[in-house]
Amino acid sequence: MATKTALETLTELAQRDVDNAAKRLGQALKALDDAEKKLQLLQGYRNDYAIRFEAAQVQGMAPMAFQNFLAFLGKLDNAVKGQQEVVGHARRRSEQEKQNWQVCERKRLSYATLSQRAAEEALRLENKRDQKMMDEFAARRAFDRR
Repeated sequence: MATKTALETLTELAQRDVDNAAKRLGQALKALDDAEKKLQLLQGYRNDYAIRFEAAQVQGMAPMAFQNFLAFLGKLDNAVKGQQEVVGHARRRSEQEKQNWQVCERKRLSYATLSQRAAEEALRLENKRDQKMMDEFAARRAFDRR
């Protein structure tokens, strides 16, 4: 079995990995949140513009204005589609970072468990030694009293 210092070192390294993975996960989740907010903003703007376009059609509009509205709606649709791709990528990245964090955390917990077992075993051996010393002391004392 590895020495206690080796286990402590491994536990510390694993904790550092967990901390780094948690930091990356936090950054990925923030990027996902930002991307989703931007998507909602774009979709809201696109819907508002579509409502304005319908209202302008009801009132009547020049052919050039109609074409401009359609062209801009097309650009907004492309922007929404592009942002949906960004959101999808951010979601996949956050899932990867979450899985990476979970792997690091399991590794850290494994080392912590091994370290705890080693400490418990050392305590058990120390208690056994103490008990043996107490038994020997009691036996000598009993022998000396005869």
